[in-house]
Amino acid sequence: MARRRKPPRAGAVNELPPLRILGQIAALQGVYYAAALVLMLFTTLVAGTRFGLDLVFGWADLRGDTTQGWLMGFVWLCCAGVVIIALVALVGRSKLVLDFALTLHFVHLVVVTLYTGFVPRNVAWWLTMAVSSAVVVSGGTYGCQWRELRPISFGGNGGGGGSGRNNTGGSAAEGGAETAAQQNGGAPSGDQGDEEMGFSRGRGRGRGRDGTGEYEMVGLKGDGNR
Repeated sequence: MARRRKPPRAGAVNELPPLRILGQIAALQGVYYAAALVLMLFTTLVAGTRFGLDLVFGWADLRGDTTQGWLMGFVWLCCAGVVIIALVALVGRSKLVLDFALTLHFVHLVVVTLYTGFVPRNVAWWLTMAVSSAVVVSGGTYGCQWRELRPISFGGNGGGGGSGRNNTGGSAAEGGAETAAQQNGGAPSGDQGDEEMGFSRGRGRGRGRDGTGEYEMVGLKGDGNR
């Protein structure tokens, strides 16, 4: 009897098309190295030291017994902050952050090994990459969750919708009153409403709202005729 395959984890990478995954990985890797190049160049210009690709693709300068080595470690952590922003913008799914973060640092390990010809031997390099991975995972997860939980706007505002409903309701009520008046044989004009309020238009005689009596409107005389 064939065993049923376990369904994939919700939000897993295998739910995305392979080309899209490769594109996102390449984009994140490009952002990572671009940020590293800019920050490394800036720090070398400020410190007055020599700039080279070894600072980005090497591991020998990242050591814990020199000030320059500590500065390089801080720069890589700043690059991790840039990657967090790129994760939120490009990926946007909190369940994929762990996969992309680990893939990013694994690719960097492969690139460094191929560039130098040796696996990194400095403990400071491994500690920096471990802290960078933790920062990317925690920050990227928080940022993607914040993006996922943002309220969705469908356009328009509440005030406009409310006024539209009020106008619609008012129009329907007026139309219903007019239809009822026509069915009762009365004219849908304002004369009937005026008579119910106690006066009529164009006539001197009207009926009270309770229907029990009539009254007559008498014009006021001028002060000279009294």
